[in-house]
Amino acid sequence: MAGKGQAGSRDDITSYLQSLNRMGAKLGLERVTKLLDALDRPQDSFRTIIVGGTSGKGSTAAMISSVLTEAGYKTGRYTSPHLTSITERIVVDGKEISESDFARMITKVREAVDRMAETQFDHPTFFEVVTAAAFCYFREKRIDFAVLEVGLGGRLDATNTTSDANTPVSVITNISLEHTTILGDTIAKIAYEKAGIIKQDGILVTAAQDEALGVFEKACNERNARMFVAGKDIVVTRVDADSDGQVFDAELAGKKYAHLHIPLLGRHQLENAACAIGAVEALGLRGVEVDDGAMTRGLKKTKWPGRMEIVQKKPRVMLDGAKDAEAMRRLWKAIEEDMKYRRLVLVIGISSDKDIDGMVGAIAPLADKAVITAHNVAGRAADMQMIADSMKKHGVEHVMVPDVKDAVKKAISLADEDDLVLVTGSLFTVAEARELWHKTKTRWGRELSETPKK
Repeated sequence: MAGKGQAGSRDDITSYLQSLNRMGAKLGLERVTKLLDALDRPQDSFRTIIVGGTSGKGSTAAMISSVLTEAGYKTGRYTSPHLTSITERIVVDGKEISESDFARMITKVREAVDRMAETQFDHPTFFEVVTAAAFCYFREKRIDFAVLEVGLGGRLDATNTTSDANTPVSVITNISLEHTTILGDTIAKIAYEKAGIIKQDGILVTAAQDEALGVFEKACNERNARMFVAGKDIVVTRVDADSDGQVFDAELAGKKYAHLHIPLLGRHQLENAACAIGAVEALGLRGVEVDDGAMTRGLKKTKWPGRMEIVQKKPRVMLDGAKDAEAMRRLWKAIEEDMKYRRLVLVIGISSDKDIDGMVGAIAPLADKAVITAHNVAGRAADMQMIADSMKKHGVEHVMVPDVKDAVKKAISLADEDDLVLVTGSLFTVAEARELWHKTKTRWGRELSETPKK
């Protein structure tokens, strides 16, 4: 290991983070709270918007942080997982942390962990260490705001360590069944875990509906928090859409925005945009000024690759990291509504901890042919035969190609110019495919990723 205050080498950092991954992933705030205390509570040095929910968290966080940056606030963004490099997770004003700064922050956190080891303690997890590194970096960069995407659940997630006073707004995009062995096997139980990010005297912005909304209303009443609901308090109306994005109007609390543009496809992104706009406007209730121009520019400049991203036109190739059945249903709906094509050739690779039948069932009706593959993140890819068995139930002609890039090339060879090649099933699958068009050298790539939640 490097000397005190010096960044460890690439191999040091890699070995350390991999060793944490082997320890597994565990929810709970005790470990990370002790670690942050040992680092002099870096999360107290900035204000926070925390974003939870089942899907759309990353897109919503990207929109909020882009708007705040355009408004002149120095803004950090922390998201997970990453497409290509772990440095994507930690961003300030649109710029990723450098690899040298990442190494330095991980070393700083590791030194704190080593000091803690002198007393009896439960070792922090991979996600907790990286979260602490992000907080330390944000403190060093003297940011005004951090927009934090929850890793899993909310109540016991490492991102949920910011104080009530420093977290004026919480966002919960939507709720569906996910990670049921950890979060619970009903919408109400999962909503309870997500509601843990609602702060005392804070503001909640959500697009949740029905039973989940009732859980959030109860939590807000208990914590004296206000709640704004997309579709009710925040209304967006689509004006136009094409392969470059969507134009829409928005209205909330009597305030109107006309012809806003986001470079993201699918009506579900309008729901996310409603949450982002609501979050920024909610900050205004806490004295944070954001002018209309910043809102317009920030939304238009939002970048969030791997979500209905078009990377090639003839044939059209779309990448989308839909990772569960609900996300797959949203993708299906968006393609049905907005995409014109003759046939759809599906490339699909799913992680082993997912509902394979549910995901395949949601997207298979669109597919004329399928190429089944397996991403190369160690220990996380589902067996291709399991996906094939599910695809067979839906009568979709399919082949199996183990390597993702080869699978995409196979799909393109099967497609005509007016067909659509859709690559989906996991962000890991999408990330590997994306390298065919956007090759990036990185010291720490997808081999550093959270262990599946047990």
